[in-house]
Amino acid sequence: MTQSTDHGAYVQDMFGRIAARYDLMNRLMTFNQDRAWRRFVVSKAAPPPGGWLLDIATGTGDIAFEARRQVRDLHVVAADFALPMMRVGQQRPGADAVAWQAADTLRLPYADNSFDAVTSGYLFRNVTDIPGALAEQMRVLKPGGRLVTLDTTPPPHNLLRPFIQFHLKVVIPTLGRIISGEADAYKYLPESTLGFKTAEELAALMRAAELQDVGYQRFMFGTMAVHWGTTPKL
Repeated sequence: MTQSTDHGAYVQDMFGRIAARYDLMNRLMTFNQDRAWRRFVVSKAAPPPGGWLLDIATGTGDIAFEARRQVRDLHVVAADFALPMMRVGQQRPGADAVAWQAADTLRLPYADNSFDAVTSGYLFRNVTDIPGALAEQMRVLKPGGRLVTLDTTPPPHNLLRPFIQFHLKVVIPTLGRIISGEADAYKYLPESTLGFKTAEELAALMRAAELQDVGYQRFMFGTMAVHWGTTPKL
């Protein structure tokens, strides 16, 4: 997910500790909407049948499995540096159809122009160098390849914001303590949401990286967003 710095080591350890209950917590925190968002990610990535897709920060492989479900004969590489998360994913039905690999998003172990699409879920809020992560994903994408990412975004300033903040700061840590026994991890995750880039700011970083046709769509009262862009064609 992120680089091997103190922050990276913290994130790596945190996701390792919550791996066993991560999927259950995602369903509870998002009211089971996260599955629809991942379907949308794959539809925007639009990898060709028989093509190659890299799902970086794959976690337990939700996006990777969805890509295999949607696209015929797709070659899917599911990569992460949180190995306990991937071990959970490798126990899921259909895991043998996915290539699981350890990888750091700032030093991807793949050749230039290797993939038709690169997807990620909840990656960018956990890296300290977003432009570096974008550059690496663009490097491994083929010309005209698609980059699509799902992530949280700070809630908009409207009448719902106090209720959303209560959900993030109180409800989610409480659920995390009850379900996973890791209240600290589920304090970090909401804090990283509130401190992350707005959807507009992340889109601007993608354009600055020279991605083309950048767009995004918000979900869940504006607290989630899927962003997409295309690498320049030759």
